[in-house]
Amino acid sequence: QVQLVESGGGLVQAGGSLRLSCAASGRTFSSYVVRWYRQAAGTEREFVATISKDGGVTYYTDSVKGRFTISRDNAKNTVYLEMNALKHEDTAIYYCKANAEGSPDYWGQGTRVNVSS
Repeated sequence: QVQLVESGGGLVQAGGSLRLSCAASGRTFSSYVVRWYRQAAGTEREFVATISKDGGVTYYTDSVKGRFTISRDNAKNTVYLEMNALKHEDTAIYYCKANAEGSPDYWGQGTRVNVSS
């Protein structure tokens, strides 16, 4: 079983930066693909970025390409989401999800990001 804890959210002005962390328990974290999602008030949860088990492959939704960077440090059981040039529309609760073949999806509790315009 994997437990995920997100952190790093907060209030930032438009154009600013934040770095989110997704810390995982468990010794097999490197077996999991990790994705970041976000959910703004009144909307459905949407995909933001994904990173492969070894960190070699990443993918982003179009709205964050060039501004967000996902990375991971398997030795620290942590995945990061570096967010730059933040926009008001990036305001949301950000969640990380880990999944591996044959295992259920694991979600964190979320971290709130507020971008003031």
